[in-house]
Amino acid sequence: MTIEILTEQHCFGGTQGFYRHASATTGGAMRLGVYRPPLAPGAKAPVLYYLAGLTCTDETFAIKAGAQRIAAELGIALVTPDTSPRDTGIDGATGDWEFGEGAGFYLDATEPAFASRFRMYSYVVDELPPLLAAAFPALDTTRASIFGHSMGGHGALTIALKNPSRYRSVSAFAPIVAPIQVPWGQKALPRYLGDDRDAWRAYDATALIEDGARFPGTLLVEQGDADKFLDVQLRPEFLERACRSTGQPLDLRRRAGYDHSYWFIQSFVEDHLRHHAQALRT
Repeated sequence: MTIEILTEQHCFGGTQGFYRHASATTGGAMRLGVYRPPLAPGAKAPVLYYLAGLTCTDETFAIKAGAQRIAAELGIALVTPDTSPRDTGIDGATGDWEFGEGAGFYLDATEPAFASRFRMYSYVVDELPPLLAAAFPALDTTRASIFGHSMGGHGALTIALKNPSRYRSVSAFAPIVAPIQVPWGQKALPRYLGDDRDAWRAYDATALIEDGARFPGTLLVEQGDADKFLDVQLRPEFLERACRSTGQPLDLRRRAGYDHSYWFIQSFVEDHLRHHAQALRT
């Protein structure tokens, strides 16, 4: 597996880079960002994957979140994949910010029009770790955690719940916790997965927990109460209720006055990195 360097810059003693590679999983070129912290000779950095939200790219978190300073201090590598394949040429995959390119929902599509390209679940879970290990020998992909924002928070929670032995911790900022029950999911899931609502449950954190999925650690969720999407699209109370009824540990932090933006993420990203660092040390 080869990876093309697009840019690399020195940052807090480490390196922030953006890269491109040919993906067998998504059938085209994929971009990703990688922050490699400064390390002692022979040391390796654990990997923290960040999944971004609707309309975002591999650059959004790296540029807006201000996370590199803390990642450098903690010795954690930050990996930021794109939110979907690009330039797919698929009818209906562009022109709508809530679906298609830029809105891959971190699932493996089964509908014929999208099934060959929109496979972000398998891309994140199966293709990225060996790619990173081969391209960056100083990354220890066997020690990994995952977090995300909005659609990416949905992706982080569902991926961790479906793969509890692969990730040591999981957290989310303003995640879509129950896409089956909100307009964003009700718009995207049938177009990717068809009309069988049982198939949708595999990509819904609340439904996964209701159906028996468990994560061995605590689900850390950060939610601003001034988020304009809170009451219609995010609905953290659905996840809270499912966790309470099943015994899944959940730390739901409601933050007064905060919205859905990266100003919110900047405010609490250090808390999340330190949460993940503690799990990644073990």
